[in-house]
Amino acid sequence: MASSNYHFLPEETQKELKIIADAIVAHGKGILAADESTATMGRRLLDIGVENSEEMRRQYRQLLFSTENLGNSISGVILFHETLFQKADAEETLLVDLLRQRKIIPGIKVDKGVVPLYGTEDECTTQGLDDLGPRCEQYKKLGCHFAKWRCVLKIGPHTPSQLAIQENANVLARYASICQAYRIVPMVEPEVLPDGSHNIMECQKVTEKVLAAVFKALNDHHVFLEGTILKVNMVTPGQACKMLRALPEEIGEATLLTMQRTVPVSVAGIMFLSGGQSEEEATVNLNAINQSNGFKPWPLTFSYGRALQASVLQAWRGSAENKGLAQEELIKRANANRAAALGEYHKTEDEETTAGKQDLFVPDNEY
Repeated sequence: MASSNYHFLPEETQKELKIIADAIVAHGKGILAADESTATMGRRLLDIGVENSEEMRRQYRQLLFSTENLGNSISGVILFHETLFQKADAEETLLVDLLRQRKIIPGIKVDKGVVPLYGTEDECTTQGLDDLGPRCEQYKKLGCHFAKWRCVLKIGPHTPSQLAIQENANVLARYASICQAYRIVPMVEPEVLPDGSHNIMECQKVTEKVLAAVFKALNDHHVFLEGTILKVNMVTPGQACKMLRALPEEIGEATLLTMQRTVPVSVAGIMFLSGGQSEEEATVNLNAINQSNGFKPWPLTFSYGRALQASVLQAWRGSAENKGLAQEELIKRANANRAAALGEYHKTEDEETTAGKQDLFVPDNEY
């Protein structure tokens, strides 16, 4: 047999990864990102006057995961490490079991946060590769079937640099190949931040350049694309852009064109992050992407954190008495985004949520 420089995953592993990925991007369904770090969760709880204790974080995530009919709109939930081991009020039940009961796939955040990329203009890369293999092995045994790794790129007069683009693309590719070796579907997240005064055309140009580098790196690392999900920013103007606010139709067209130019057809699906948009903006813009004319070979759906949880937190405020109200808010937003993922969203009065129009932008956002 002739030698080869290529090493591909066994067919049975490819088949398993494709089944998982296809289930995650199932028709009209999306992901609830509940993988906020302890510090980030603390900031969210502080905003509603709740102590950042393990018990309050447990209660809040139990509220999310125990919501009836959540599985109608949500296919998967991204977890933070702590949550994997927390139990529901019924001591024998893990919180992740609440998801499994609703046929929702547990996933896990596996990166260890951003660190400075020295030799650049305040750019960064993401750490956590060194022990990723053993951690993936453990997470798979605990029932996590997909993972998330976030890299961050910034638009400025001299950024993102070619160094930052290449470094982050390579890190994402290494992460993805390690995950797949342990039969975990990688969610690859190169986020171009909305911080800055750039216009929508500049965001499109940078996002295209970043995605082209990411998929080149994934190819170089022999990542199985049918078992890979892209999580990416929508193409929008920067938060400080002084031009007229972009219409949803403009965002939809620019975003779809960017995906068409850069994302291979074989990728299992594309899930958009909300990037500091309000809950309503994130839904309207996702709907506009799906209503845009043009080739859409992949499911185009959502993986939202703040844009699914802002109203939930406002309704809950740490009180058990508000659990039902908070869960109603979650279902409203999840169902609205399901409709948007199908390009069928029409706002109704019944859908009004507590924080629907609230600005959720966080400068230089970390998780």
